[in-house]
Amino acid sequence: MARYFDVHPQNPQRRAIAQVVDLLRDDGLIAYPTDSCFALGCRIGNQQGMERIRTIRKLDHRHHFTLVCQDFAQLGQFVHIDNAVFRAIKASTPGAYTFILPATKEVPRRLLHAKKKTVGVRIPDHVVTQELLGELGEPILSSTLLLPDSGEPLTQGWEIKEELDHVLDAVIDSGDCGVEPTTVIDFSSGEAEVVRHGAGDPSRFE
Repeated sequence: MARYFDVHPQNPQRRAIAQVVDLLRDDGLIAYPTDSCFALGCRIGNQQGMERIRTIRKLDHRHHFTLVCQDFAQLGQFVHIDNAVFRAIKASTPGAYTFILPATKEVPRRLLHAKKKTVGVRIPDHVVTQELLGELGEPILSSTLLLPDSGEPLTQGWEIKEELDHVLDAVIDSGDCGVEPTTVIDFSSGEAEVVRHGAGDPSRFE
């Protein structure tokens, strides 16, 4: 049974954040709000958690997970960014964008694109997510909470608790969440390529 945390959207209760992070450190799997929509998340080293996400969403091994980072200092540990790309990304973060970039050796091999050796990263503009990341001290391995055969992500915490109570360890509810996943920009070639239109304005990359 998943624990349910009702968290204030602007002033998250520190005790609740600490309890959720304890669950993540114990290799738990959570559903949490972001600036685009709800996501499923676990620690980077939690391979079982990653498989649990695949099972919930019925994903195959070609699916690419995202490393949700607190800031550029954290993001820079996991991806290589040249100056031109850095400026483009910096101008759009924090925000509802996922960027595909060449990975550093800090990224576990199982998370990499098999041929390109890339990984998706993002810095969300969401108070609760930022508090979680700050307390955890490392990125959250994440995937959009979009259930199989569903056209749109779930948007209500109570709804997620009801639907996935038996397969999650925690649900964090901080009020209404969006329905659009992030806009995805592939910088693996050095040039911006919009590969998914979503919540972030793609025009600055087109």
